[in-house]
Amino acid sequence: MTFKEQILQGLPTTLPPKKEYPIGFNRAPKRKDVLSKEEKQLAIRNALRYFPKQWQNDLATEFAEELKEYGRIYMYRFKPNYAIFARAISEYPAKSKQAAAIMLMIQNNLDPAVAQHPEELITYGGNGAVFQNWVQYLLTMQYLATMTNEQTLHMYSGHPMGLFPSSKEAPRVVVTNGMMIPNYSKPDDWEKYNALGVTQYGQMTAGSYMYIGPQGIVHGTTITVMNAFRKILSKEETLAGKVFLTSGLGGMSGAQPKAGNIAGCITVCAEVNPKAAKKRHEQGWVDVLFDDIDALTKRVRKAQQHNEVISIAYIGNVVEVWEHFYNENIFIHLGSDQTSLHIPWTGGYYPVGLSFEESNILIRKHPKLFKEKVQDSLKRHANAINKHTKKGTYFFDYGNAFLLEASRAGADVMAENNIDFKYPSYVQDILGPLCFDYGFGPFRWVCASGKPADLDKTDQIAAEVLDNLMNHAPEEIQLQMQDNITWIKNAKQNNMVVGSQARILYADAEGRSKIAIAFNNAISKGEIGSVVLGRDHHDVSGTDSPYRETSNIYDGSRFTADMAIHNVIGDSFRGATWVSIHNGGGVGWGEVINGGFGMFLDGTAEAEARIKNMLFYDVNNGISRRSWARNEGAIFAIKREMARTPNLRVTVPNLVDDALLKHLF
Repeated sequence: MTFKEQILQGLPTTLPPKKEYPIGFNRAPKRKDVLSKEEKQLAIRNALRYFPKQWQNDLATEFAEELKEYGRIYMYRFKPNYAIFARAISEYPAKSKQAAAIMLMIQNNLDPAVAQHPEELITYGGNGAVFQNWVQYLLTMQYLATMTNEQTLHMYSGHPMGLFPSSKEAPRVVVTNGMMIPNYSKPDDWEKYNALGVTQYGQMTAGSYMYIGPQGIVHGTTITVMNAFRKILSKEETLAGKVFLTSGLGGMSGAQPKAGNIAGCITVCAEVNPKAAKKRHEQGWVDVLFDDIDALTKRVRKAQQHNEVISIAYIGNVVEVWEHFYNENIFIHLGSDQTSLHIPWTGGYYPVGLSFEESNILIRKHPKLFKEKVQDSLKRHANAINKHTKKGTYFFDYGNAFLLEASRAGADVMAENNIDFKYPSYVQDILGPLCFDYGFGPFRWVCASGKPADLDKTDQIAAEVLDNLMNHAPEEIQLQMQDNITWIKNAKQNNMVVGSQARILYADAEGRSKIAIAFNNAISKGEIGSVVLGRDHHDVSGTDSPYRETSNIYDGSRFTADMAIHNVIGDSFRGATWVSIHNGGGVGWGEVINGGFGMFLDGTAEAEARIKNMLFYDVNNGISRRSWARNEGAIFAIKREMARTPNLRVTVPNLVDDALLKHLF
């Protein structure tokens, strides 16, 4: 059968032979055993409802084995035999070009060059899944291949509920992931219901098909690192020879060494999984590898002495590095952590003193002991950081729940008021006040033709648009504009494409809209093929996350999720091709609500109308909320937007003098 025929077939007509799990792939950790005997029977019953009765006897035994061995039912027998990667949009069977674009994005998320654990359909973050199992993938691709532009596919945590009649103006796909009832949204609940096959963790952009490989976070990391150094260095100092110490080389965290090189510093990134470290080295995202801490130390000293710009991966635990560098008197200018602490007990964070393999055994066989080891490690980790910060190191929480989980472990990370953390979130100190409040966030696009030449052309178009906008940009946003102009002009030479021909830059509502319209005009003229627009959920409006995206909201509303919900609903009727809403992402299930979108550009006037309507709302919804929280930059930005857009009217706060409140209570 051809690729198109296999897509159109969906579930095979005859039971395929059982597959052996491949050796050598970066496999997901085996999940802990959380189901009772009756719940395991229910999990098998749930899984078997996809299949005719004549298959169920064989599959029941097989799925029980998977559940026992891996803690989840992946239905690996049904993984297709064709290679999974983002093909040119013309290679997909489809009645709707919009649906074909979504198929392209799904396959990009599952491409082994992009995905962290592709065999288990996990794109990044340790558990950020596109689907729960391979049958969901097959059925979803079949639905997309047969749907029209007057149908909408509704996705329930990876399960394709079905195609429903809608309209050309409606989204083609609506995605939800992990949307638990609040009283059933605790760690053991998530594990149980995921194992039952009724929900999944979609991360930020995995379950919404908008992940574009580590490039997707390289730019944000570059902006963060550059501005963090700006906070601690004089204007005369450069970043060359300055040390940035962090950890994690898995999915998103793999972007850190590349970002450090672009920013211009020495990046030391520890990773306990040798396969993840070697993968990033082979992809050119990290310059050198060490598994000996003395050799690492020697190389860092040399880099400091010669003011080098270099990225170094250490195959080992970052706690060892913090402690060893302190004993060896190596000054760390900048410190952070990018391990997946949103899932600390299931492989998101590996404790010091145990090997990668030993930890994976404990996760499965002795989960309580593993949790104790993790919490002990977090306390030791925090103590080492505290020693360095007393010497002048600037440490920031990178929004991965490091400080949150460290505090829960009893580590010394709390401020004197015992409410706040002693170290800021990078959003509080950097991205919030400098970028999000002004509407700047991670705008991204994918060239659906798969042609590098199309990506080159879009880079050129985006650079020209930003250059023109820079000519009349107010002083408040000139730094952001210049950083992004520099970024996009150097994007190709930094070799960041993994998987689809994709790009990212930070832009505000005006910039995003004008870049998108310029793309649409180029498509109309035949200069480039069609384009898929999107963004990271880690943005101005898409995410309510009190310890990350909305950590610089101080009116008490950072623990609410109205903004993300309004974002998805508002985008859905303003022209998004697909929308998604997730419980969890980045900092963990139950800690955040994420909203996302995708938009297909085909060069038509209708596409231009959708651009103007939807992208405008997608950004300004968040600026409005941030303005109402009394964020100075957001007040400036929304007033500027209202002056530019006569039919926009937003409630702006009146400010209150502190003296008025002091003696009231």
